[in-house]
Amino acid sequence: MVSKTRERFIEVARQLFARKGVENTTMNDIASASEKGRRTIYTYFKSKREIFNAVIASETNQLLGKLRYIVALPESPEEKLMKYIDCRFETMKEIVSRNGSLRAGFFRDVRKVDRARKIITDKETALLREILSEGMEQGVFRIDNLNHWAVIITQTIQGLDVPYIRDNLSEEGITKDMLKQYLSDLILNGIKNK
Repeated sequence: MVSKTRERFIEVARQLFARKGVENTTMNDIASASEKGRRTIYTYFKSKREIFNAVIASETNQLLGKLRYIVALPESPEEKLMKYIDCRFETMKEIVSRNGSLRAGFFRDVRKVDRARKIITDKETALLREILSEGMEQGVFRIDNLNHWAVIITQTIQGLDVPYIRDNLSEEGITKDMLKQYLSDLILNGIKNK
């Protein structure tokens, strides 16, 4: 019951943030739309920032679930890495699209983007580390520092989120599919034994 109430607040907040924007949504709005009192919402969340972070965590947990599935596939490390990149970009695009006006204000505020990324970066890095480690064990990848490579690849993918979602690279003749392929090639040709 307790977790259902908390989850209800998170989902209602997500919908309100998407429709009205974070800045224009109050804790009262969330409590009212959830058909709960203000006191109840403050039992679960101390501030709007805390509920915003919970919304981001909820959204990123969906992404992490999909990425974990890919890591567990009985496929080659190269295939997993390519699927990981594709899934990562497409799922982030879906999350941002689903969240309407949240996306407009969100990408303008670098601090919000950084806070949201901190929630997921370590987990994404750990998942990539699993794929890279498997590739090293199979003699497919040549990596001198597994942790550094996992961090660099994670940061590279995250750095391409906005251009991918906004399709900014199409102005340069680079489609979304081309971007995913180029990124996969760049990573694989940099670490794959010849």
